Amino acid sequence: MFKNFGAMINFKRAIMLLEVLIFIFLINSTTSLFQTSDFIPKPPTYLRINLPDHYYHNEQVACFVMLESADIFTLKNVSTDNKGQCAQEIDLGPINGTLYLFYKAFNSQDSLAQLINISNDFIDDHKIKADRIDFQQIIDPKRRVFGTFFTLKGNVATNYQFYLTDSTSNFIRGEVLLNCKPNYDSLRPSLEYLKIDLLHLVNSLQWKKN
Repeated sequence: MFKNFGAMINFKRAIMLLEVLIFIFLINSTTSLFQTSDFIPKPPTYLRINLPDHYYHNEQVACFVMLESADIFTLKNVSTDNKGQCAQEIDLGPINGTLYLFYKAFNSQDSLAQLINISNDFIDDHKIKADRIDFQQIIDPKRRVFGTFFTLKGNVATNYQFYLTDSTSNFIRGEVLLNCKPNYDSLRPSLEYLKIDLLHLVNSLQWKKN
């Protein structure tokens, strides 16, 4: 009887020892899985948009300017008044947005200073949301085109704005608005593509007489 009882105890001890060994093996396997040096998290990916090569054509917009517009751009609505003001919409095609051009004739340096201040105020409106605002000066005495091109980085409502003037009588402001929720990381490829076309437009602009 005692012999059978001792054998039973030894059997239970063997079972318990086996369970402990299995538990230790599972713990070690799980730990090594999470500690492997080969584990590298993948960065988030975004939908790739296939955009065409950059091609341009001459265009006269209603705002009394000539420019080289990207082939993917299309002139849309335009409005004018008898006060020397004009607004032109340009559809950005596959970029899914609109470039708004606002033209204003002026006749004094005070008026020019006021127009520049107003343009800068539009930039200031986005400072809270913008991660960074870069700018580059446009200075072309031959074409008499002077101004500033702004790049607003971050989840802002507009990523590009600019203003141009001949410093004597013509002033134009541009603003890009996309038809989507601001998400700078996912939109970056499209925005970088668009910037090339916008800078080409700005650097080809010529004033025409009203």
